[in-house]
Amino acid sequence: MTRTASTASPPAPAAGTGPTGKQPTRHRARPGASWRDRPMRKLTPWLFLLAPLALLITFTYVPVGNMIYYSFTDWDGISPDRNYVGADNYTEIFTRPELFRVFAVSFYYLAASVVQIVIALYFAAVLSFDLRFRNLFKGILFFPYLINGVAIGFVFLYFFQDGGTLDSVLSWFGVGTDHAWLGTPESANTSMAGVSVWRFTGLNFVLFLGAIQSIPGELYEAAQLDGAGRWKQFRHIIVPSIRPVLSLSVILAISGSLSVFEIPYIMTGGATETSTFVIQTVKFAFQFNKTGLASACAVVLLAIILVITWIQRRLVPDEKVDLV
Repeated sequence: MTRTASTASPPAPAAGTGPTGKQPTRHRARPGASWRDRPMRKLTPWLFLLAPLALLITFTYVPVGNMIYYSFTDWDGISPDRNYVGADNYTEIFTRPELFRVFAVSFYYLAASVVQIVIALYFAAVLSFDLRFRNLFKGILFFPYLINGVAIGFVFLYFFQDGGTLDSVLSWFGVGTDHAWLGTPESANTSMAGVSVWRFTGLNFVLFLGAIQSIPGELYEAAQLDGAGRWKQFRHIIVPSIRPVLSLSVILAISGSLSVFEIPYIMTGGATETSTFVIQTVKFAFQFNKTGLASACAVVLLAIILVITWIQRRLVPDEKVDLV
């Protein structure tokens, strides 16, 4: 009896597989893909920036450009005629020393800015630690900054007037005074500088508090393990960490002291030697109808602020502090 060897053929590969039994690689087009995808990806960020750039150009750069143009004309702000006068407006500004004497008033507000930075830094450092009712105190400190400047001017106008709120409060403690708080240059400027401290301390407080809260908590824990108290933590951890914010606050203080307007304009109208450079510029434009000269004053003030800011950035450059 003989056995017949069966020659069975190898099994055929499954449908859709290659000779090795593996699924072949297929290059499928991505659904919706087209030649427009790559250019659109590059264009998308600019589409998002289109609206803010349009607003910035319309309400910032275009008015500044018009202001520079008006500064070379004799425009009165009403007439459609704008005669080109060259640098006559700038010549008049720099040949009249009394126009720059008003910057002496800015020193009152600059001193007030130093006070408000110190107060804001103190409260930001204290309230950054775990204290009771700290959220309440945060709201109390920041609330004055939310009030409109014109409303603040009217409130403190009645506060400092003869027989007003301040005199009434002092009379409760037996302090009688017939002093006119807004009647002399020294007391008027000092009083209004104090109002600016009350109003703008909250802004610096929020800036400092945000910077302090961004400091890693491990640094405080390590300092406590080394026996460092609150003062040493403030000196060696907090101050170096918020140095860029401190520099920003100084820039805002200098520019703000040079461009004070709302509070002295509402409370005194620039009388009793309380006029600032901005009040003087507004009077040129709207009281004496010298819009060209007022525009030149605004350009000069802008140049002064930019130069002072540049000098400060050169003298005290920002340094990245890595405490971790």
